[in-house]
Amino acid sequence: MSQRKTAIRHNLIINKMRRQKNTTFKEICEYLEYESDIQGEVLNISKRTFLRDISDIGSIYGIYIKYDFSAKKYFIEEDFSDSIANRRLEALDVFNALQIKERQEKSLFIDNRQRTGTEMLYSLLNAINNRQQISFEYHIFHKKNPFTTKVKPLAIKEFKYRWYLFAQSLDKNEVKCYSLDRMSKLDVLNVNFDTPENFKLNEHLHYSFGVMSPNAKNPTEVILSFEALQGNYIKSLPLHHTQQIIVDNNTELRISLFIYLTHDFIMELLSYGSTVKVIQPQQLIDTLKVSYEKALRKY
Repeated sequence: MSQRKTAIRHNLIINKMRRQKNTTFKEICEYLEYESDIQGEVLNISKRTFLRDISDIGSIYGIYIKYDFSAKKYFIEEDFSDSIANRRLEALDVFNALQIKERQEKSLFIDNRQRTGTEMLYSLLNAINNRQQISFEYHIFHKKNPFTTKVKPLAIKEFKYRWYLFAQSLDKNEVKCYSLDRMSKLDVLNVNFDTPENFKLNEHLHYSFGVMSPNAKNPTEVILSFEALQGNYIKSLPLHHTQQIIVDNNTELRISLFIYLTHDFIMELLSYGSTVKVIQPQQLIDTLKVSYEKALRKY
């Protein structure tokens, strides 16, 4: 049986159980038979294959399917309120959509994105877990030629469809951020290192937006006022985990954030244009004014 067919079947089983919660083997078989016509593959399975599938789904995806003997139904043993689990399921949804893209060219459109460096994720994660130094070439946009560097890889973070490596330089005791799409010629070295005891990425970026390191001693309380329509999007996808709603009515959504005023955060606010107004702090108001004035002078 092809790996492609097995992967499709795994994802369909997961999606069926996400929607129905408690499912019988018969219902799963009926669903796979129905999907066989859509997918263009014969996905029917025996009970033995299904039991092997749920074992593989647990080991491959970290999604564990159990059997309730009293109800005689299968269920997913996991709380998908967890953000990482949700992202994992989002990835499976995209995978399912891509599998049928060839037969849905007129109704499914995928952005033509350039490489984002994800082909290096596996090697980087192994290097981090095994505490091995790495070397790679890195391209900085304002410089003509790339440079080669050796670092101690510590953590990886995704932000706005790009992946970033946080690593400690060998010559300085500082942590730098590298975009994977600008890395090349990655080499995992047979040289081990000790992970800095005081480095925790979640704490390092706790009050930051995106991947920019803190640029001040303490974060700042920011109060933003959004037009009501834009506010609906901000409520459904909060800007930051510190977001708190102050006012929510037919004309305005006013929120507070506790955050560092990094370049990433300022660029995010600029992307909302006239739908957002900064109430405080004055420093941020002044920064945005300068940016808007520079933009106006271009027209």
